[in-house]
Amino acid sequence: MALTGNRVAFLATDGFEDSELTSPWDAVTAEGASATLIAPDGAAITGKNGHEQAVDLHASDASADQFDALVLPGGVVNADHLRLDKPSIALARAFFEQHKPVGVICHGAWILIEAGVVDGRTLTSYPSLTTDLRNAGATWVDEEVVVDEGLVSSRTPDDLPAFNAKLVEEIGEGKHSGQTA
Repeated sequence: MALTGNRVAFLATDGFEDSELTSPWDAVTAEGASATLIAPDGAAITGKNGHEQAVDLHASDASADQFDALVLPGGVVNADHLRLDKPSIALARAFFEQHKPVGVICHGAWILIEAGVVDGRTLTSYPSLTTDLRNAGATWVDEEVVVDEGLVSSRTPDDLPAFNAKLVEEIGEGKHSGQTA
C-alpha cells in the first residue's frame, strides 16, 4: 500500500463539512496510512450534516513531529473556529515549517491565512475565500485541485475524487523543500 507507515493528522472541530473529513480519511487509510483526528477540545466533534467522529488528540497536545501530513477539512463553522484557536494555528504552521504535505479544501484555507503560510503560494478554495487569500499574498485559481510544492487544495465536495488522488500522491512523495512557512 502506497502510504503504509505514514501518519496523517486531520484538524477539525464542530461544523466541519462531513464528506471533506470522511472521504480523505477513507482515501489515506485505504492506502495504508493511519489517521488521527485532532480538535481544539472535546471528546468528539460533529459535522454540519451529523457525522460524529471521536477526537484522538487535542491541538494543544499535538505536534507536527508526530505526523507525516496534515488535512484541513472545510465547513464554514469549522474553519471559522479553527482560525481563532492559537494551538491549531501553530500546529498548521508547523507542518509548513517542517516541509510536510498539507491538504486543504473549501473554507479550510482560513487557518492557513492566520498561520501566515499562503504568501506566494497558488491554491484554490471555496470561491468566497478568493479575496481573503489574495489579500494574504496567495494566487487564487478556480480549479478542481491545485498542487503547489506539497500543498494540495480543492474547492468543494464535488472535487473530492481529484483532491484525494493528489493528496495520496503528495503524502507518498513525502517532504517538499518548497513547502515552507
